[in-house]
Amino acid sequence: MRILVTGSSGFIGRWVVDRLTKERHQTIGLDKTTPSLPTSMDEHIVCDILDRSALISEVRRISPDALIHLAARIDLNETRNLNGYAANIDGVRNVIEAVRQTPTIRRVIYTSSQLVCRIGYVPASDTEYCPNTLYGQSKVLTEKIVREENGGGVEWCLARPTTVWGPYMSPHYQNMLRLIKKGLYFHCGKGKLYKSYAYAENIAHQYMRLLTTEVAKMHRRTFYLADYQPLSLRDYADSLAREMEAPRIPTVPLAAARLLALIGGVLNACGFRRFPFNSFRLNNILTEYVFDLSSTEAACGPVPFTREQGIKETAKWFLSLNKA
Repeated sequence: MRILVTGSSGFIGRWVVDRLTKERHQTIGLDKTTPSLPTSMDEHIVCDILDRSALISEVRRISPDALIHLAARIDLNETRNLNGYAANIDGVRNVIEAVRQTPTIRRVIYTSSQLVCRIGYVPASDTEYCPNTLYGQSKVLTEKIVREENGGGVEWCLARPTTVWGPYMSPHYQNMLRLIKKGLYFHCGKGKLYKSYAYAENIAHQYMRLLTTEVAKMHRRTFYLADYQPLSLRDYADSLAREMEAPRIPTVPLAAARLLALIGGVLNACGFRRFPFNSFRLNNILTEYVFDLSSTEAACGPVPFTREQGIKETAKWFLSLNKA
């Protein structure tokens, strides 16, 4: 199968491209930047999805059989208005139009986000939303546009990745590993803190399977993408510490953690932006979220990597990165 992946230079995009090429699909990447690391794709195109005419022209030239749309602005830094997230709104419209004008495309996966609802809120339906960030609002619009345009008139589904971890994760997510290695990470209270997280190679497998599963299992549906068994944040961090031969992670009472978070918020407000702990961060740590992934498992089948394998690979990558 000939597959186009937008956002191929990103974290998830890199793993999706790698999985597709390992399965011997012809894989073409499209991104506004060139990959920072070597990739296995057959071709890479530099193109911004906000450039409507260039995007349509490139997609028609490539004439793929299927498309995985990952390109987006994914940070939470915008605080003024939705204009900063144009890639998630106008960019999606442009991708849909490119799909509509490319007769070879039979199936598309459009990527949204779990943040169409605030962390910890599990919606009752695919169209129930409660975002608490501008990024989340922009992804709500992503979904609404895809549904209004019927995905460009082909077989389509929406994917909502949860928190994704693994080798090549962004510097932001590396901070946790760095703190663990230095002995500066701590558990907040005694809770296990269960969360639906996704190991990078497993989520890449799920994207690939959504391209090949039968139509009835995916068309016009919305899927959370994560490992089927939620992980305990406490156990996950402890396992990483053991694998990296880091100091044992201490537990800080919740009252002390809350006080430190307040202090961190004051420091952040005073300009010390790099202080890694504040009330927002503490709330994210303490909030549990476990999604029903039965429909995802029915469409995608079992994931190929265990959590233990993922932790070993992640620790190995991080340690090699910090030796260089």
